[in-house]
Amino acid sequence: VMMAAAKKVCVVGSGNWGSAIAKIVGANAAKYDRFVTTVNMWVFEETVDGRKLTEIINTDHENVKYLPGHKLPPNVVAVPDLVESVKGADILIFVPHQFILKVCDTSRTRQEDASECLLMGANIANEVAEEKFCETTIDSGCRDKASGPILKELMQTTNFRVTVVEESDVVEICGALKNIVAVGAGFCDGLGFGDNTKAAVIRLGLMEMIAFAKVFCTRGPVSPATFLESCGIADLITTCYGGRNRKIGEAFAKTGKTIEQLENELLHGQKLQGPATAAEVHQILKQKNMMEKFPLFTAVYQICFNGHPVADFIKCLQDHPEHM
Repeated sequence: VMMAAAKKVCVVGSGNWGSAIAKIVGANAAKYDRFVTTVNMWVFEETVDGRKLTEIINTDHENVKYLPGHKLPPNVVAVPDLVESVKGADILIFVPHQFILKVCDTSRTRQEDASECLLMGANIANEVAEEKFCETTIDSGCRDKASGPILKELMQTTNFRVTVVEESDVVEICGALKNIVAVGAGFCDGLGFGDNTKAAVIRLGLMEMIAFAKVFCTRGPVSPATFLESCGIADLITTCYGGRNRKIGEAFAKTGKTIEQLENELLHGQKLQGPATAAEVHQILKQKNMMEKFPLFTAVYQICFNGHPVADFIKCLQDHPEHM
């Protein structure tokens, strides 16, 4: 019997989440014959306490800057050169996704040859690294249906459970829109509204996420079941109770500082997604003349960018079309 060639894995990105994924993927690549044991991890080179970060990772097997206190498997190798790191890789794991185009460009990977699958869920990186139980969703809505099971084997552990679904654009939309809702949840925290109000923000936010998907996902019917996966309701809850978007929303309501100021002060180089996504979504809704159907998304945008008072956030909940 011909054995299929072992697949070489590369993790592109080595921040908080990239390192947490590398910890899982490294352990599984060493464990299963289906994968080449060595896993490359592209690391943006920087100096930490006078040493190169790649050297620290390759010697001490710890990303002391972005995931301190967690050992990475010794078969995870930090590579500072992007092209070098992805050479010969069969499976590229992009963390975060804004690198995708750059990599496909630099490494001459033709995107039409690739199957793009997504992993999304209620997955806070430090908790994943600490091996606390959590679930995630992988979409195999990509053209190659075989990718789902292979990625499941590469990613799944006793405490990191993977479900494979087929609605890729819905999974993607969940991942983006939940960050807008989390900013709104943060406003509630900053204004002292309590858990009942926050539950309403989560529910109304979820309703807007589903409504948005129904309007804009045109590839096939949008099944509400996907929103019950980890990438949907679970990720939404986690992000509204933890996470940087909630944190900044709360600080914004309490301090009156700008989003930009707070991002610089509180996030130590991590990026904020919620306000930027709210701006993109606002453009789309404005073009389609549908702003009044999505009052929560619209309110977050108006408060972040147009100087609407944060105390007005409650109005979008009180007057929501769901209650009419």
